[in-house]
Amino acid sequence: MRHASMKTVRRLFYVDITVSVMFVSLAFLSLFLFIDLVDALSRTARLGSSIGLAVLSSVLNLPGHFYELAPIMVLIGSIYTLSRMAQSTEFTILRTSGLGPWRALGLLASLGLAYAAITFVVGDYLAPYSENKAVDVRAVMRGSLTHGRSGAWMKDRQNTPEGARTYSINIGRTTPQNGMLEVNIFEFNDDGMLVRQITAASGRIDEQRHWALSGVLITRWETGDVGQPSRVTTESLDTWQWTSGPSAAVVASALLPVSTMSTLELWRYIGHLDINEQAIQAYEIQFWKRALYPFACLVMVCLALPFAYLHARAGGISLKVFGG
Repeated sequence: MRHASMKTVRRLFYVDITVSVMFVSLAFLSLFLFIDLVDALSRTARLGSSIGLAVLSSVLNLPGHFYELAPIMVLIGSIYTLSRMAQSTEFTILRTSGLGPWRALGLLASLGLAYAAITFVVGDYLAPYSENKAVDVRAVMRGSLTHGRSGAWMKDRQNTPEGARTYSINIGRTTPQNGMLEVNIFEFNDDGMLVRQITAASGRIDEQRHWALSGVLITRWETGDVGQPSRVTTESLDTWQWTSGPSAAVVASALLPVSTMSTLELWRYIGHLDINEQAIQAYEIQFWKRALYPFACLVMVCLALPFAYLHARAGGISLKVFGG
C-alpha cells in the first residue's frame, strides 16, 4: 500500500476504534457510577451524612474503575469496530488493497501502545490521587477512618545514642485532615526487650518527620542492677514530640489502601519494608502488577484482530463481542 493510502487506513482504524472504546468506556463507567452511588447513598442514610459527599465519593472512584476496566473496554471496542468492518466488507476491501495480517497487526499494536500509555498515566497518577481524596471523603462521612479492629501496624528501626532501637507503631484511626488517633509506639532495645511505650490520644506528622503527639502517656521499663528488680515509671504529658519517627509518606503507605499508591511510592515502601526486615512479597506482587498491567491493553487490541477475519455469516457483532 502507498504511504498516503496507509495514512488513510491508519486514520480509519484509529478513529473508529477510539470512538468505540470511548462509547464502551462511557457505558461501563456509568454503570459502575450508578452502583457506587447506590452504595454510597445507603451509607449516607446510615451515617446521617450529606448526599453531596456520597456523589463526590462515587465520582472519585471513576478513575480507579477506568484503570481496572481499561483492557476489557479496549477489547470490546476493538472487537466491535473490526467485526463491523468485516460485516460491511470494509475490511475485505482493505485486504484486497494490500493490507496483510502483519501490517494490520502493526497498526493495532501502535494503537495498543497508546492505550497502554493512557492506562499507565491514569493508574499511576490520576487514580491514586482520586482514591486518596475518596478516602478523605469517606473519613468525613464517618467522622474518622478506622483501620481494622486492631488498627494499622508498622515497623521502624533506628540508631539512637542508647543503641539500636526497633519501634512497633500502631495507629487506630485517622482523621480527614491526615491526623492520627489512638497512637501507640512500642520501643524495643537491641535484645528485643520492651523499654518504652508511648500512648497518645492524637498526633500529626510534619514535613520534617516530627511527630507532634497530644495527650501522651509514657511508660518506661528500666532494668535494675544485677540482683535488683526492674523499675516501671510513667509520665503524663499534654504534648510530646518524636523527632525521628517514620515519614508521613511511609505512614500513609501503611495506612491507606494500595490503590492510593503510585508505582514509585510502592517501590519506596518496599524498600522501607525490606530495610526493616518485614514481608514484602505482597507489595512486590502489587508493584509488578501495577507496572505490567497497562500492557494488557496492547494484548487485548491484538487479540481483537482475528474477529476481523471471521466471515459475516459466522454470527452477528453482538455474538462476536460476547465471544471475545
